[in-house]
Parts: sequence; C-alpha cells; structure tokens
Amino acid sequence: MRRRDFITLLGGAAAYPLAAHAQQKAMPVIGALFSASPDPAAPAASIVAAIRQGLSETGYVEGQNLTIEYRWAEGHYDRLPAFSADLVGRNVDLILAPNDVLAHAAKGATSTIPIVFVTSGDAVATGLVASLARPGGNLTGVSLLTTEVHPKRLELLSELVPQARVIALLVNPNNPQTESIIRDVQEAARVKGVQLPILKAGTEGEIDAAFAILVQVHAGALVIATDGFLFSRHDQLVALASRHAVPVIYPAREYVARGGLISYGSPSTAVYQLSGIYAGKILKGAKPGDLPVQQPTKFELVINLKTAAALGLTPQSLLARADEVIE
Repeated sequence: MRRRDFITLLGGAAAYPLAAHAQQKAMPVIGALFSASPDPAAPAASIVAAIRQGLSETGYVEGQNLTIEYRWAEGHYDRLPAFSADLVGRNVDLILAPNDVLAHAAKGATSTIPIVFVTSGDAVATGLVASLARPGGNLTGVSLLTTEVHPKRLELLSELVPQARVIALLVNPNNPQTESIIRDVQEAARVKGVQLPILKAGTEGEIDAAFAILVQVHAGALVIATDGFLFSRHDQLVALASRHAVPVIYPAREYVARGGLISYGSPSTAVYQLSGIYAGKILKGAKPGDLPVQQPTKFELVINLKTAAALGLTPQSLLARADEVIE
C-alpha cells in the first residue's frame, strides 16, 4: 500500500475528519492516540490492524458502523496533552491509548470518557487503575507486566553470549515503567555477575548517541526495554545493532522479523487485538471499571538464525525452546 493511501485510510494528524464526524454522529467515535507516525512500514500499521481485528470481533468495522479519529505524535510526546484534550473536546465515545505514555496523557485529560490502554508494566503501581481485577474509574486494558519479563531477557541473552561480562540496558526515560524495569534488570545482572550500564533514549538522536556509548563502555550485548517509542524505531535499532555487530535481545517479534537477533515477549498482535475487543465491549455498554485488566499468559521466543550466524553465534541451547526460528 502506498504511503498516501495509508495515511488517507487512517486519517492524518494534520487533517482531522471533521466532515465525516459531523455526518456520522449516529456512529460511535473512537479517538486513537499514537506516539509514532502513520507510516505503513512502521510498527503502528500492525498495531492498527490488530486493534481493528479486535473491534471486528465485537461487530465494529471502521467506516461502516464506527469512526476512528487518529492522532499521531510522531515521536513528539509534548503533543500528547493537546491531542488528548482535543479528543475529549470532541466528546469521543472512547479513547485508545496503546502504550504507557499515551495512557497517562489520556488519563490526565478525562475522568469520564472510557480509556482502553496497553501498558508495559504494573498499571496499579503507576496509578492507572485501582486494581487489576476491578479497575474502577474510566480505564481498563492490557498490562504486559514486562518488568517481570525483562530479567528473563537478560538471562536468555547471557546464555546466548556467555562471554559478555558487560550487558547494557536501553530504556526510554519518558516511560513511567522505566525505573522499575531498571531495578529488576539490575538484580538479574547482579545474580549473573555481569555489569549493567544503563542507556537512555527518548528521541531518534538519543538512540544514535546510546549506541555510541555502548561502544565506549565495551558492552558485549544489549537488552532493549519494552517501550512504545523504542518499538516505533525498530528499524533504526536493528540497523544500529547490525552496524555495531552487537547481540541484542528485543521485546517483540517485529524486531527479529526485520533482522534483529532474538526476542522474548508477548505476541504483539494478540495484545492489541485484545484492546480492540475491550473497546468493542465498552461501546456495547460494558463499564471499563468492571472489566479486569488483562495480562497475557503466553510469551514467545523468536530467533533469527541468519543474524546469529553473522554475529558468529550458535544458539543451539535456545533453539529447542524457540517458538519460532527465522532463517
């Protein structure tokens, strides 16, 4: 699909569908916040497709009996408060916020309009909901609890690259989950007896700078944290990992499909599809505060054999456990 067609399909941030909204008031209207851009090659495309699939399972099809107004921050988090306030001002029926930063921006804009989020950590600890079983208020969604998964990623990477005595961790400092992620991975690194430099990147330029620091600290491998912004820069991250010939473990299969070495995490498609199902249930009358925050129970290990060979690695011990091997 051409970029122009894709942007037309989704509705660009610069051209909000005012006329369509005015003509289709009988339709429910969802506001969808995204931190990335509407580029068809970007991960947001697969996220949108999964959300639409979830909505369709509850009987809602965009353009037929549902309108979706998209807001694309394109990496500029400072736009999110205004985007959230704009959606609230338009009195949308529900707001989709598929990462931590988006969820907090939406929560700050309304206490009445339902919000369905996807968060990479503990939604209770960060104040999004009162409890996972009964969220209360106007928010619910999917909590990946990836703070528990990050230590496992370090363990897998250490097994794959046992000679690495310095393994770095790349995080987004703007993510509310970052401090808990760092604490958990630091403990795993202590147990493994490896040093853990912390690299921080919240912009495209800071990602480049982080890899320069990676070289300076002589890191033998890298763990990339689960984060919406970092996910949106997956091509950049994979390219830098290849350029610097550093083994990296990623939080999602999408990175490995693009040439990354290895990933461990919840299948992204299922997670965002579930958020679409929740959105559909709420549009049908369910109260978000009564819908328990879902937690994925399946985690998949994906390995790219071509990338492993290019790095001189033989992941034999992991292949038997891999859910998917990309050759």
